[in-house]
Amino acid sequence: MMASRGMGAMNPDKTRRKSSRTPMKLCGGGKMAKGGLAWTRKEGKNPNGGLNAKGRASYNKDHGAHLKAPQPEGGSRRNSFCARMKGMKRKLTSSKTAHDPNSRINKSLRAWNC
Repeated sequence: MMASRGMGAMNPDKTRRKSSRTPMKLCGGGKMAKGGLAWTRKEGKNPNGGLNAKGRASYNKDHGAHLKAPQPEGGSRRNSFCARMKGMKRKLTSSKTAHDPNSRINKSLRAWNC
C-alpha cells in the first residue's frame, strides 16, 4: 500500500520535509524612487479610488504581479471584485470608514460601479 503524499505527509524518519519552493521576494525589495515606491505615495493613487497607471506599473514591478485597470463596464472580474470588496467593507472597516464617502474603499467601489 502506498503512503499518502498529502499536505501533511512525513518522510520515514518523521521529520517535516523542507519546501522545494524558492523564498518569496519581499515587498518593497525593488529600487525605490525618492520618497518610496509610487504605489505607496499620492502620485501613484487615483483620486477617485484605486491606483492609477503609474501606481499599477510600480506595484507590478515591485511584486512581479500583473494588476489590471478597473473593469467598471461589467464582467466576471468586476463581479468578483465587488463581492470581495463589499465583504471587506462590511467586516473589516469601522462604521466611520464605511460611511465616509471619501474613504479609499468607497472610492474604489464607486470606480468599479459596485
